[in-house]
Amino acid sequence: MPVLHNRINNEELKQRMLAETEPRTTVSFYKYFPVADPVTFRNQLYIAFTALKVFGRIYVAHEGINGQISVPAGNYEAFKEALYNAAPELNGIRMNIALEDDGKSFWALRLKVRPKIVADGIDDPTFDMSKSGKYLKAKEYNELAEQPDTIIVDMRNHYEYEVGHFEHAIEVPSDTFRDQLPMAVDMLKDKKDKNIIMYCTGGIRCEKASAYMLHNGFKNVFHVEGGIIEYARKAKEENLPLKFKGKNFVFDERLGERITEDVIAECHICGKPCDTHTNCANDGCHLLFIQCAECAAVYEGCCSTECMEEKNLPEDQQRERRAGRENGMMIFNKSKEHPLRKHRSEWKKTPSNTPNPSR
Repeated sequence: MPVLHNRINNEELKQRMLAETEPRTTVSFYKYFPVADPVTFRNQLYIAFTALKVFGRIYVAHEGINGQISVPAGNYEAFKEALYNAAPELNGIRMNIALEDDGKSFWALRLKVRPKIVADGIDDPTFDMSKSGKYLKAKEYNELAEQPDTIIVDMRNHYEYEVGHFEHAIEVPSDTFRDQLPMAVDMLKDKKDKNIIMYCTGGIRCEKASAYMLHNGFKNVFHVEGGIIEYARKAKEENLPLKFKGKNFVFDERLGERITEDVIAECHICGKPCDTHTNCANDGCHLLFIQCAECAAVYEGCCSTECMEEKNLPEDQQRERRAGRENGMMIFNKSKEHPLRKHRSEWKKTPSNTPNPSR
């Protein structure tokens, strides 16, 4: 039986990918449909996709499939055929091709079985994912968004909304999708007869959110077909006015692809206009935050003087400092309540906007 998972270390895989000479195509896709045996389905896909040198992340669950991958350009059509033939429901599913990408976003295939392809916290047995809102293509979105009784809802995380969103879109201020769903219902409970447009990066979250809103009594619920990625592609292709401003955050090494030249966010350290996400260079932190080039140079890619000092210590001293304090440092924390984000209003109190990134 073939090995159905990767056995090569991450750094070697990355170097192999960087040494490739054939360009890669980066795409995302998803489909809600019943999968009777996710493990067997996963294994079949792994064998087929490994043979085509597919890299990326794919999640399989009883409710469907969700993937973000790259594939050698010469294998793209073969990849589509393999995916389309994997199940009748996948035949012809939409592929969201990345707008800005050098094909170097992934260097291994990670194909996992999960309880759900999108963690939603829904345990109501009467919830029916097949009863979702109406799709909106780019032109249809622009037309409906102009109507006065339309409400536009962003179903992404706060750090995604921060660097780019549709005009007049409201943010659902939660750190997780599972918390956003009931929060959106509560925020809009007196607007059940309005036009509700929901959107996200590639369509998977807003499609589920639209079904949840309908399940909770909302009448006119829509979602953007293919999310921001497909909207931007179609709007540019059809020379439509772009209603999305700024960057579209993406979950790979790019951390964003630019839709328009608008910079609507600010550096989390000094407050200057900036929409470049990065992870703190200190291995004991890795906080996701926005940092301008000037602050990146001053703090060596770290989010604070404390992290910069720790990063420059000998490795054994770094390990000693980190021992037992992972939760206190909130490693990989993306919460809106993290001090670096929570107290951004204090930037405006400092006329010189002098960087002061202490925790």
